Amino acid sequence: MSNTLTLSLQFASFDGLATHRAALPRHKVARWIRHALAADAEITVRVVGAQEGRALNRDYRGKDYATNVLTFDYARVPVVSADLVLCAPVVAQEARQQGKTLQAHYAHLIVHGTLHAQGWDHDLAEDAAVMELREADILARLGFADPY
Repeated sequence: MSNTLTLSLQFASFDGLATHRAALPRHKVARWIRHALAADAEITVRVVGAQEGRALNRDYRGKDYATNVLTFDYARVPVVSADLVLCAPVVAQEARQQGKTLQAHYAHLIVHGTLHAQGWDHDLAEDAAVMELREADILARLGFADPY
């Protein structure tokens, strides 16, 4: 956990912005990312509304809906370089549906996105199981319940 992190935390303008800012204090976001890192990193976390989230998912993944987190990984060596884009309305809806606090769900998705930025994947069932175990372990060390 001694990896260097350069973090940019950005918030777009959207309904309910204050609630999402309150759930994402910079020091906690940095802590969550650091726990998931195995290397030095430069990471931007951007929290967006539904319109921007949908446009990014459509333009970069060909899926015309807003999703919870998108990871744009640019480099893994010598420094992990990535953007994590979280869609606030989707995150809030999922947190409610899953009976989690907004902050707990953000922590999970930021850890998830940080793992993706380092090459972790969940396309195959075996890879998904390994990634989910890793996420649950990291979140437990951060004081959060198993997200699965």
